[in-house]
Amino acid sequence: MDNTVDFEYYNTLMVHSVGNRVGPIAPVMAPSAAFGYENAEEAEGIFAGTVAKPLYARVGNPTNGKLESIVAKMEGGIGAIATASGMGAMSMVSMAILNSGDELLCIGGFFGGTYSMVNETLVRFGISNSFCEVDDFDHIESKLKSGIKMVLMESVGNPSLRLPDVQRIIDLCNEYDTILVIDNTATPILLRPIEMGADIVVHSSTKNISGHSAALGGIAVFRSVDPEHDKLLHPKYADLHKFIKKMGDKAFMPIFKKRAIRDMGMTANAFGSFMTMIGLETLPLRIERINQNVEKVASILADSLPEDVSVNHPSLPSSPDYARYKSDFAQGCGPLLTLDCGTKERAFKLLDALNVVIQTANIGDNRSLALHMTSTIFSDFDEEARKFLGVHDGLIRVSIGLEDPKVIAEDFIQAANAI
Repeated sequence: MDNTVDFEYYNTLMVHSVGNRVGPIAPVMAPSAAFGYENAEEAEGIFAGTVAKPLYARVGNPTNGKLESIVAKMEGGIGAIATASGMGAMSMVSMAILNSGDELLCIGGFFGGTYSMVNETLVRFGISNSFCEVDDFDHIESKLKSGIKMVLMESVGNPSLRLPDVQRIIDLCNEYDTILVIDNTATPILLRPIEMGADIVVHSSTKNISGHSAALGGIAVFRSVDPEHDKLLHPKYADLHKFIKKMGDKAFMPIFKKRAIRDMGMTANAFGSFMTMIGLETLPLRIERINQNVEKVASILADSLPEDVSVNHPSLPSSPDYARYKSDFAQGCGPLLTLDCGTKERAFKLLDALNVVIQTANIGDNRSLALHMTSTIFSDFDEEARKFLGVHDGLIRVSIGLEDPKVIAEDFIQAANAI
């Protein structure tokens, strides 16, 4: 799989997509909740979807629309929908496609919010689930053969850092006519699943895409639908066929808007989308720098931490996914690495001794961040769930930022030596 990234292409694309050549150079924000229609006929066309003008802010606004078009192009999709948060995007996709009685296959480790949504909330609505490790292809193929409707996975396990064989999973889902949703939050630009054959890509745009922690948001990008031969025409998706008949290649747009956004209202707001675009301009520069930093910091820590504190990152030969990292993620797999301090008490001491790195529940920020997992995001999970998700008492998740990698590494080294 050739996933080489031309960062110069994206540097040019992002700044000229976000900015304007004529009039206001910065993106224009439209904070209106409602929009006037020229006449009754136009109103009818807007509600029917035949006139491409704003309907009402709950189902989208012009500022969202610009953000959506940029991220869709970045991901190689035909369209996108911006939401109020990353979990809003995940909920929108799940509730638009799945019905009570359906089963969702989840591959690999998951961010705590996604795991809770799948294992608690969706279950309350009659949607069951099955989880498996990234390389358990016997289980994966068995579930695909059984006729499930949707597979969900992360491009990189958060915080397990397990790397899936993305292309193999995509090919299997296409072989068995099953929708595949990939959370690409950790790896925008680095991994382009839609170009590889996936159906839907989801981001928490709060993370890498924004980078500045000033805008909560999410976005789902979708591929073009083939009105004649698409997997969505399979009988198991019969309740979606009317959207294909009406909208053709952009059928995912009304599927999401009319089966989730319109009634549940997880839409992004104009100011959040505006701030997200401000961050998006510098995304390629930040992604390249941060992923270089992660490798450097991981390497320094592997050589310099005391023996009772260990570091995990797929770029290290000690990682079980080292070979896959080298072949499929040669330019990086996102901002994360983890430290194992052995116990919660030692992890707390290390965190409290940091001088540069910030303790917070975010990733993909311009600044380096760290958080103890079992006492925060995964505090409500039982031991079995934590074990599957790769979370244990001494685990600290670290998100590397833009700082000097030597400064970041030295901060962790002095903190580790202080416990």
